[in-house]
Amino acid sequence: MGKGINKAIIVGNLTRDPETRHMANGNPVTNITIATNDAWKDKETGEQREKAEYHRVTFFDSLAETVSQHASKGTQMYIEGPLRTNEWEKDGQKHYSTSIHAKEFQFLGSKQDGNQSQGNQGGYNERPDDYEKEGDIPF
Repeated sequence: MGKGINKAIIVGNLTRDPETRHMANGNPVTNITIATNDAWKDKETGEQREKAEYHRVTFFDSLAETVSQHASKGTQMYIEGPLRTNEWEKDGQKHYSTSIHAKEFQFLGSKQDGNQSQGNQGGYNERPDDYEKEGDIPF
């Protein structure tokens, strides 16, 4: 069996301001919640329906700093990264939480237009700028 793919891509708006903490080694971690909307026409009534889904997203290191400094409630963002499930026990009962560990993102919409000239045309990723210079690719 081949290698699987674990990659989520979402576009949505922050439901509140980012929350940043620091790990024991001092590296920043920023958490946000993104709301995405799905719209459809009800087959029985013909009415337009809409449903919001909420996604937890975690950013690490330089991505965490950038989101913490430039994002706020209402900011529209494109986010890409693998899904991770955390498990913990409280009062003898197991709990689970799934989040996206962001590897790349872009600020979208007019709220962040001033920031779109930074980085990768408004996008940010974990790799340094010189990651794939000519000659670094092994084929």
